[in-house]
Amino acid sequence: GRAGTRCPAVPGSIPRQHRPVVPLCAGAFRRVVGSQKGSGWRNLADHPALSCLPPPPPQADEFVRANACNKLTVIAEQIRCLQEQARKVLEDANRDADLHHVACNLVKKPGNVYYLYRRESGQKYFSMLSPKEWGTSPHEFLGAYKLQHDLSWTPFEDIERRDAEMNVLDKLLSRQAALPPCTEPNFQGLTK
Repeated sequence: GRAGTRCPAVPGSIPRQHRPVVPLCAGAFRRVVGSQKGSGWRNLADHPALSCLPPPPPQADEFVRANACNKLTVIAEQIRCLQEQARKVLEDANRDADLHHVACNLVKKPGNVYYLYRRESGQKYFSMLSPKEWGTSPHEFLGAYKLQHDLSWTPFEDIERRDAEMNVLDKLLSRQAALPPCTEPNFQGLTK
């Protein structure tokens, strides 16, 4: 078959005058022995309807590659975000462990804010007194931290945000409301 040749008549197909002109796909099919005896076709690839299939568009491979690259780019960005979250978790865990080993002459209770100081000797210690309450502190003030109920430490500048987050979570837990099933993408709250 030559490109641009009309397909030959196939029993039960569209009448010849209504069929589009399509290029023939020479050599695109392997020769496969037909399974039906007496069909008149020695090989499936010899069937006229199969020889009339158009070739795939030349850009198809480029589009498939571009789509795969786009999806992989999104996954790579998610991996970067997860790595950053993991780094933050490890950093916070190290800070929390260090703070739990700081000298403290009182029983630490979750919910309280503790003030971290350093003596001239370099020893760090916690106090319940803020620099303002202390007046003139004899030691260097390093920062303030709130001991959370999960025994993690929240830096003073993050206490308000963390408390707001915890209040929202407490409300959700106190309602014991199950989240409704979501069968479709939901971007509510993301477009503010």
